Amino acid sequence: MQGKAVIVTGAGSGIGAASAIAFAAAGASVVCAGRTFDTVRRTAGTIVQDGGVAQAVQSDVSDNASVSSLADAAISHFGRIDVLFNNAGISPSGRITDIDEAQWDECLNINLKGVFLASRYVIPHMRDRGGVILNTAGTFGLRPSSGKAAYAAAKAGVINLTRSIALDYARENIRCNAICPGFVDTPLTESVSGPERDAFLGRSQPLPGVIQPEDVAELALWLASDAARMITGQAFIIDGGQQAGLFSP
Repeated sequence: MQGKAVIVTGAGSGIGAASAIAFAAAGASVVCAGRTFDTVRRTAGTIVQDGGVAQAVQSDVSDNASVSSLADAAISHFGRIDVLFNNAGISPSGRITDIDEAQWDECLNINLKGVFLASRYVIPHMRDRGGVILNTAGTFGLRPSSGKAAYAAAKAGVINLTRSIALDYARENIRCNAICPGFVDTPLTESVSGPERDAFLGRSQPLPGVIQPEDVAELALWLASDAARMITGQAFIIDGGQQAGLFSP
């Protein structure tokens, strides 16, 4: 990552914060983007304190003008964009008869439209030298759980959008892959904790332990590196074995 510039959306906490820190530790200059400026500023501050290079940018990935400004800010700060990690997302619950149109739109706008907008504005800056786009999709994009209609629909869209980007821009040496985490210890999952979390993982996740944001960050870092130069259009699962099949402990 030495000499490269990276944008990480949703960098204020969880997978985004861990990934921004990991990219910076590997030598990249990182734009930490998110809707809440205080949280992305904290991530950027941690990177700078550790001797890295980072800039915090407030950005709403569901807003066209905001995403355009994010790409401009990255170019202004670092002069290039080599990696875009579309990680920002929300995880609402509800069946389609339980949620209203506004909730549906918010989920699709952030989780799916946000990937479209950020990729649309960043790809022109990658065409001269190539680049990497990573999209957080989640295992619900592969196989849904009950009560997650909007989220599952959005993440399934992210996986096929990932494949489309990979196909459309491969000849310009732009790679695009999706990351599908299972249950990760982040603010999005903090409502399930303690004995409830242990019981859930005990019956659904073959590998013991809880996936940490840093585990996902390591996968993102590898996919963005030259070690993965021939990998594109794929969805990488990091879920402790949940998707391997029916698990009966």
